[in-house]
Amino acid sequence: MSSSPLASVLFVCVHNAGRSQMAAGFLDHLAGDRIEVRSAGSIPADQVNPAAVEAMKEVGVDIAGQRPKVLTTEAVQASDYVITMGCGDACPIFPGKKYLDWDLEDPAGKDVDSVRPIRDEIRSRVERLIAEIDAAAGV
Repeated sequence: MSSSPLASVLFVCVHNAGRSQMAAGFLDHLAGDRIEVRSAGSIPADQVNPAAVEAMKEVGVDIAGQRPKVLTTEAVQASDYVITMGCGDACPIFPGKKYLDWDLEDPAGKDVDSVRPIRDEIRSRVERLIAEIDAAAGV
């Protein structure tokens, strides 16, 4: 296995408290150090959504220690893939990056039962993303 990641991915949502944190948690869990993972928000919350933390814990992924981070131009520039989840026009656009917009329901204010389907959809999309990155790298 090479010492450098195949790609770097930045997940962006408004508060960096739910969707982007779950996506980053899944990508880190499923791809390990093969893919560099970042997440950020255009208007970060004070903490990660507790229902998202609980829903991820149920599937063996611990995001409890994560903190919402502010979206920076540097984070976008350093990423090969920028995946937005409802941040609208807040994401800076740079040539040469692959931009994907994942239209996902916002888990803010929802209970764990309501967050589970969002979590499961995010996992499916992350698995497809890993397959795409692996295929592009010839893995």
